[in-house]
Amino acid sequence: MADRTDNLTSGNLLGIPETRLPDDFVDTQVAEELVDGDPTDVVARHLDSPLAWATLAEDALGDGEEVAAYAYARTGYHRGLDALRKSGWRGQGPIPASHAPNRGFLRALAMLGETSRRLGDQAEADRVTAFLREADPSLLG
Repeated sequence: MADRTDNLTSGNLLGIPETRLPDDFVDTQVAEELVDGDPTDVVARHLDSPLAWATLAEDALGDGEEVAAYAYARTGYHRGLDALRKSGWRGQGPIPASHAPNRGFLRALAMLGETSRRLGDQAEADRVTAFLREADPSLLG
């Protein structure tokens, strides 16, 4: 079950508890593998890892492959949504970046917003910005 914090200590005035992916979530292992591993190989071993997909998206975007980056980011986003739902997330509320296992999903989400913006889908980019703001306002500065 998800590790949820007490609303009185989380500073969450909406009363929606934080969602934290399990400490042993696949992205913990993936982060280690990505240090020296090829992201394509890491994704092939961990198709359910938002972090691996986000890394592929970042690499593709760096190579000027915006459509591929968008596809990778979208895949990471959906894999992350699946994991969040399994951890009790109900479509809203905080997903703190301070919790390391959540970061892969948040990176994939941010990449989805960036690639959407670059491809001219401003409405999607705006939805992603709103989602990031709700998930963890500290991500937007």
